Amino acid sequence: MAVFSYRATDLGRKVVEGTVAADTAHKAREYLRAQGLRILAVDPPHRGRMRAGYRGWLRLRSSRSSARLTGIIRELATLLSAGIPLFDAMTSVSSPQRGKLRTALILLRERVAAGASLAEAMAEQPEVFEPLCVHMVEVGENSGTLESVLAQWADFKERSLMFKDRVITALLYPAVVLTVGTGVAIFLMTVVLPMLMESLLEAGKPLPWPTQVAKFFSDLLVNHGLLLLMIAVSGVFAVLFGLRTRRGRRWWQTLVLRLPIVGLMSRKQIISRVSFLVATLTKSGIPFLQAVEISAQSIANLIVRDALQEVARLIRAGGEIGPALEKTGVFPPAVVQIFSVGQESGQLDEMLLRLADDYDRQVTRMSERLTAVLEPMLILVLAVFVGFILFATVLPILEAGNVT
Repeated sequence: MAVFSYRATDLGRKVVEGTVAADTAHKAREYLRAQGLRILAVDPPHRGRMRAGYRGWLRLRSSRSSARLTGIIRELATLLSAGIPLFDAMTSVSSPQRGKLRTALILLRERVAAGASLAEAMAEQPEVFEPLCVHMVEVGENSGTLESVLAQWADFKERSLMFKDRVITALLYPAVVLTVGTGVAIFLMTVVLPMLMESLLEAGKPLPWPTQVAKFFSDLLVNHGLLLLMIAVSGVFAVLFGLRTRRGRRWWQTLVLRLPIVGLMSRKQIISRVSFLVATLTKSGIPFLQAVEISAQSIANLIVRDALQEVARLIRAGGEIGPALEKTGVFPPAVVQIFSVGQESGQLDEMLLRLADDYDRQVTRMSERLTAVLEPMLILVLAVFVGFILFATVLPILEAGNVT
């Protein structure tokens, strides 16, 4: 079954546009005619079988699309908790949507109407619904707690998106300052400084060392600026290409985890995510070992993912949670103790949720302090750099005046 877009006129000769799911374009036209529409055009912009997952065109993993999808899942959970049937609830949440997300929801609804479970329908669109969501929905359908599971998944995604927003907010101001500072520096070195140097060189006086340094970099940018730009762009593309490989990503993630402040923030945020994931999955009825395996698949950091997979292997071989976590060397002793005590006391879910909340608060405070420190430091660095250029320019003029 595919999704076709159409343009038609209703009984009042008003032009309407939309999408319809059908096996063929002919059946799509028959369905539209049965609705009393006069067809103007029926196009299949999104060809493909449902089971193909629309890998070629459907990419809904951006932050904006993830936020929209999280809101839809939250709304779907609310409708189900109010007693509305699943098909009707899916129709309600898909109607206001547009574009690829609407198409994905229509495909999901039609598969459920055809007799597939919601988890099976989601698994057929891996570009939209991640494995974590599929596993949780499957457990919710089997246990009869689908609305509760969907709400828990929405909670998890909202926490993840909230952290991304915090990171973007913390880095936005420094990025703006660096961009403006770099632009100002390039302008001064390539436009202002060469104009002033002409008069200084015509005087035939020896230049002070700050002026010589500024002149060297100015000549370098003026004479070889294009080459430097090409080298910088090539370097950026090389780094981006390297980060797309597993080895490159692992090297970069290891480097980030070893940084003094950012590494500690990143480690605590990842542990918070793992704790919340494991707690949410076990509360949904998934066994602990399976919850660890699913959490490993949902963690982007390869260091922590490999550590969780090693923990799952050791537990499957008969080991205890505490020693398995400690053996990886990734998790701090306090986290290992919480996992061990939580399993022994039967309160693992509650303790992991408290751990996730505590680490989230710590990361928030650390990011606010880091931003507060970075802002004046960047302004100071920019002021020193611009001040050095001005000093290098004004100094020979002052010396010429003293000699005179």
